[in-house]
Amino acid sequence: MTTLTITAKGQVTLKQELLRHLNVGPGQKVHAEKLPDGGLKIHSIKPSGSIEDFIGFFDQADSPRLSIEEINQIAADGWAGKL
Repeated sequence: MTTLTITAKGQVTLKQELLRHLNVGPGQKVHAEKLPDGGLKIHSIKPSGSIEDFIGFFDQADSPRLSIEEINQIAADGWAGKL
């Protein structure tokens, strides 16, 4: 059993061993379910969808067609904080 500490802000940080057990990392989400006995059940949220959904996201009829040079410039501007 792992003991967690509540911060002054009322937050709890899950230890790495628990994150590994849930198979989650930075930016991913977990779901907490309240149990009738006052406990919590925490589990990872598995992404839904397919690779076809992901690939189809980029093929939108109303989206502009950019050259590789334009894409590189947008990326460079983003990294430079210009966007």
